[in-house]
Amino acid sequence: MNNLFPIFLKLENLHTLIVGGGYVGLEKITAVINNSPEAKVTLVAPEIGTEIREIAVSNSLITLVERKFEETDLEAKDLVIVATNDRVENERIKALAAGRHLLCNVADTPAHCDFYLSSVVQKGNLKVAISTNGMSPTMAKRLKEVLNEALPENLEVAMEQLKAVRDMLKGDFAHKVDELNRITSVLVDKKN
Repeated sequence: MNNLFPIFLKLENLHTLIVGGGYVGLEKITAVINNSPEAKVTLVAPEIGTEIREIAVSNSLITLVERKFEETDLEAKDLVIVATNDRVENERIKALAAGRHLLCNVADTPAHCDFYLSSVVQKGNLKVAISTNGMSPTMAKRLKEVLNEALPENLEVAMEQLKAVRDMLKGDFAHKVDELNRITSVLVDKKN
């Protein structure tokens, strides 16, 4: 059973540390920046791949530190993503982060993760995160493909129209919810 609490973070208000400059580090920094282009990220690794460097050149909010991880790298950070190929080092970094009460994701090691990076479907302002509770990133990827196909491109227009209706509605919160539910019921009416 998946007991994870789904949450969307405003990474532009946080400082994310990524440890690891190889393929997995690239995957993680790409996920962070694609979902939160205003995120402040520091990436630390003794070797940093060319693709990561190219991403950093075009984003002034990314700081690259080319050396081994040091405990002081955790200072003034809010979130930690560990993506090295050294399991012992990953566990050490996780323990240090936990000692500072920092949420930490250790790539491909669910037992050492406080959170997982979701597979994400985005259509305008609609963002859907998919979690398999760390069991199958491949399944999440396939579900993402299905949802990307199934969700229409014009969802943004519909959301803007519903927001306009919500803004025009009078009454308390419960009344607004009832009215919006009535208006949108046609979207899920099985008879149509």
